Amino acid sequence: MSIRREAVRISVPASSANLGPMFDCAGLALEIRDEYTAMVTDDPGVRVEVEGEGEDAVALDDTHLVVRAMALAFEALGERPIGFVLRCHNVIPHGRGLGSSAAAIIGGMALARAMVVDGAQRMTDVELLTVALALESHPDNLSAALMGGCTVAWVDDGLADAICLTVHPDITPTVLVPAAVLETTKARALLPASVTRADAVFNIARAALLVDALTRDPGHLFTATQDRLHQDARADAYPESTAILRRLREAGIPAVISGAGPSVLALGPVPEGVAPGWSLYRPGIAASGAREVPIPVG
Repeated sequence: MSIRREAVRISVPASSANLGPMFDCAGLALEIRDEYTAMVTDDPGVRVEVEGEGEDAVALDDTHLVVRAMALAFEALGERPIGFVLRCHNVIPHGRGLGSSAAAIIGGMALARAMVVDGAQRMTDVELLTVALALESHPDNLSAALMGGCTVAWVDDGLADAICLTVHPDITPTVLVPAAVLETTKARALLPASVTRADAVFNIARAALLVDALTRDPGHLFTATQDRLHQDARADAYPESTAILRRLREAGIPAVISGAGPSVLALGPVPEGVAPGWSLYRPGIAASGAREVPIPVG
């Protein structure tokens, strides 16, 4: 049998993309993790059970994003179980710019790969990341969810790849999460079709500096997290986030909009009370990405 009969569980982290100037090409994995468990059955079809974030809103059939990702991976692996049960324990907030979709895609694909006896030999991480582009066209959150740590990712002739940076130990992320949500598609629709050369050069310089600030000298983080490509263009979509971001940066804290927003990521400590009514997380950087975890017996 090429498909494992026992239950398989995958843990996958949240992520924050862009990190200011590195639009669509950088991600930071955060130690907020969803878990997906699947077991094959002899009955055809898929049964989906969800607890936690989104349990009353997400699909419970084969249109569920994790199931769609699993189907892609099974197709790439040349395998397909007759049926399976999928249980999702969701912790990552949905629609807040914390990579919940990327976690579902990478988690589902890693789950399918783990369900195949020799799946890791048949599909490398680079191959998995490339296949995942069919469901999310930019690899920033995807690479962080897959590899953990801080990733820089790119696409070349349709093939995705990424590297991991070793983040300086003094960098401690803080995430401020509002109750309001913002769909990524709506946030991307607000971006201009073109940017000026001056703004492009501005961001290229900050992106290059950010690599050094993240890995060698955090003293440059404040300057390195400046952006002119996406945050101002979307400011009206999340005015409260923009106000909090401005407040943090006026206090000298290197803060950015997390992904497409509306959450705010600070690469350092944040004083209490800066965002009344928001949830504040100090999750730490997830050293590992999607990984198989043992299932307790009994």
